[in-house]
Amino acid sequence: MDEKRFVIVLFGLAVALVVGFIGYRFVAPLTVAVFLYYSTRRLFHRLERFRLPARARAVLSLSLIGVPLIGLIGYTVLLVLIEARQFIEQYPVAETVGAEDSWVGDLAQLSDPTLDGLVAAYRSGQFDPLIQFVSEQAPLLASTLSGLALNLLIVVVVTYYLLLDGSKFHEWLLTFDDDAVVREYLETADDELEAVLYGNLLNVIAISIIAVVTYTAYNVVAPTPVEVPYPALAGALTGIASLIPVIGMKIVYLPLAAVTSVPTLLGGGDVALLAYVAGFLVVAAVVVDTIPDIVLRPYFSGKTTHVGLLMLAYIFGPVVFGFHGLFLAPIVLVLALTFADTALIRLLGGDPNEVGAEGDPAAVPRGQRRLDEF
Repeated sequence: MDEKRFVIVLFGLAVALVVGFIGYRFVAPLTVAVFLYYSTRRLFHRLERFRLPARARAVLSLSLIGVPLIGLIGYTVLLVLIEARQFIEQYPVAETVGAEDSWVGDLAQLSDPTLDGLVAAYRSGQFDPLIQFVSEQAPLLASTLSGLALNLLIVVVVTYYLLLDGSKFHEWLLTFDDDAVVREYLETADDELEAVLYGNLLNVIAISIIAVVTYTAYNVVAPTPVEVPYPALAGALTGIASLIPVIGMKIVYLPLAAVTSVPTLLGGGDVALLAYVAGFLVVAAVVVDTIPDIVLRPYFSGKTTHVGLLMLAYIFGPVVFGFHGLFLAPIVLVLALTFADTALIRLLGGDPNEVGAEGDPAAVPRGQRRLDEF
């Protein structure tokens, strides 16, 4: 190797190390961006029939997923604040935490939440404890909000340009093709990633619809004191929570059952109404949680990826990598399994077409069923 080539190799390694460090530093937003890319890519291509430019289709694809999600989260926070204030007013929470010395008690005494009422309360010093509390936590709040904004910006920008230039990046990778191994691997992995990650989005939508119908049907038969609050919003949040492994939808319908029971327990109502809450828990656990996981998930788990391995990836991913491991672990699993099915066989000197029995590449041993048949 001559000196010029050696210098070029060293420079390339240095650049690769810097890029790798940046990718490691922002692995969470980059992983979410890849998830959103594969979740929106089909919609991005289907919008071509309306003859929209690529940039407009990318913005529209992101908006159709991002805007409803942000609106849902914002609406949820608003409702939580409203319900929390009503709860403080109705039950002796302020006395429990010390109403005379806490900003909780001051908020509980706020009787006029209009703009004029808020201005009057501010002038009277009613918000001083709350302002002091926020000022003390200002560094933590500023750091959290700035980090969240930066990660959100990275997710949006990377997803946007993946939609626009993902095919160019794919073609660049194919320039390193050797005996069609790289092409086969990339195309197979790309199709399987789209099937798995797009299946996640379909699973969220399906479970959201099931949860909304279930919660609404429960409210039809349940007495008013034990009705589920905001069934449509609760159903949508249940669908989003289905992305979380193991705990999943339980982080929604268990608190719902608790909130539904509070008025009866603290208000001295009829304890027999709690039987409806118990029934709600049973219905939610069976109809919303168990049955969709058994029936729908295999259909949304990709073309060839084993369902059991995919479930283990969802479970171990957040444990190993953190929350973004929920998206990173399935991606790593798909890439590894696809490599084993395509490139590894050829690298070891085998022929991927020599699979099956009786000279039929697509055949399987007698008595064995294919995964895609299920």
